[in-house]
Amino acid sequence: MKKKISDDILLKLSELISTQMGLYFPKERYQDLLRGVTSAAKEFGFKNVEACIEWLLFSQLKKEQIVILASHLTVGETYFFREPKVFEALEKHIIPQILQQRNKFEGCLRIWSAGCCTGEEPYSIAILLRRMIPNLENWKITLLATDINPRFLQKAEEGVYREWSFRGTPEWLKKNYFKKLDEGLYEILPQIKQMVKFNYLNLVEDTFPTLFNDTNAMNLILCRNVLMYFTQNQIKKIIERYYYTLLDDGWLIVGPSETSNIFFPHYKTVNFPDAVLYKKNEVISAAHFNECVINIIPEKDLFYHQPIENSVSANAFGNDFISLNKDMLSGNKSEEYVETDIESIEELEPERTLYEEALACYKLGYYDDTIEKIRGVLSIQKDDVNAMMLLSKAFANQGKLTEALEWCKKAIEIDKLNPQFYHLYATILEERGQFEEAKESLKKALYMNPHFALAYFQLGNLTRQQGKLSESEKYFHNALTLLDNYRHDEVLPESDGIIAGRLIEIIRLINNKENLA
Repeated sequence: MKKKISDDILLKLSELISTQMGLYFPKERYQDLLRGVTSAAKEFGFKNVEACIEWLLFSQLKKEQIVILASHLTVGETYFFREPKVFEALEKHIIPQILQQRNKFEGCLRIWSAGCCTGEEPYSIAILLRRMIPNLENWKITLLATDINPRFLQKAEEGVYREWSFRGTPEWLKKNYFKKLDEGLYEILPQIKQMVKFNYLNLVEDTFPTLFNDTNAMNLILCRNVLMYFTQNQIKKIIERYYYTLLDDGWLIVGPSETSNIFFPHYKTVNFPDAVLYKKNEVISAAHFNECVINIIPEKDLFYHQPIENSVSANAFGNDFISLNKDMLSGNKSEEYVETDIESIEELEPERTLYEEALACYKLGYYDDTIEKIRGVLSIQKDDVNAMMLLSKAFANQGKLTEALEWCKKAIEIDKLNPQFYHLYATILEERGQFEEAKESLKKALYMNPHFALAYFQLGNLTRQQGKLSESEKYFHNALTLLDNYRHDEVLPESDGIIAGRLIEIIRLINNKENLA
């Protein structure tokens, strides 16, 4: 007779998984948690789930073990053109609006499928675009698909599906966009497969938006049936970061059970027939920013205040600082915030330069304010290359790639020996689809700094996209060698917050997929 596992044990297990992986299992989902861990127990080599749970609770899990656990706790239940009314809204309203604004977006169309599972959703979007846009080759299309489960990503990149993935779909889908294989399998056509870029990304842990993992300047984000895995605080953070990832007038699509006005205060709710979507509202005004930025210190702590016993450190807030600022603005007090007289804070706060204000704006995602303040800096110091680089990144995160390249080029003309400038220049070129020019710029960066791990990583990705796998493997190997010199939790220089350990994981996952291919 099987021993019943108590709710207390399942609560501890749920808390562990939330801490380690960002996945949330409340009491009403304990059976889903138990089912997933029971499945994982077999792969971990345990004969019963009780022993596996005890091991999980009292062991320091390695990243490889966390990956295995994630593969059993995340559901791979999806199919092509799931929720047809959403795709109808995309086809009839949203994508046509984006296409009409071609000049505004410089001919770029950027879509992110977050929590892409085994690939049916991003491939459905790719097929939709192929059907809708006759001159597809004249567009610079980025279709990013990310997931926390490497096994899902591997299956997605293979692009081979069974009949179950086509349930409820029209016959033309398989006929026109798949090649029939033996044993009831269907492989997606190469011209569709090459439209999608698959990457590992943890929505709770990883940095976004940033140029350096291609999560910036999106027209459309689909995050359907993903938020249900997270706590309310995590959901708020993710949705807030999506806000700054989206271009003005950008769209966010979540699952039908995840729509709630509680989580979308800065989005406009748009009702389509049997589908609720969210549109990015006006950017928070500069006036509001100036009111709440008093406690933002660009490079170090979030707060200047006198030491108070048992006070919460600034770093403990992490990405909660945006929410905290809004609470202060509206008169609400955070439970974690230590009250201090505002006048005494102002006395203690050193005067911030205009550049520091611009940097604080940039970190909050206020790119218009960043640009305005940096233009003020450059009107006084015309040759300030750091200001030029920040201006370039702000423009790039708005999708204004021409302006981004222009300011990056000006910085390079003044300081021709700075490898970080060439790296940013290459990143923008890659986003424009100018891969060969991007490679040349990255090689210049490495000539000036042979220890530039991020440049090796980017070269590995570029050459991999071009099918040059042996060359890609060499660049990834060099990146891994250099990354060994960093602590796993150390932020890489000029990476917008990407830590060394995360980059190591991504490279190993890529290499593992290549070895299995």
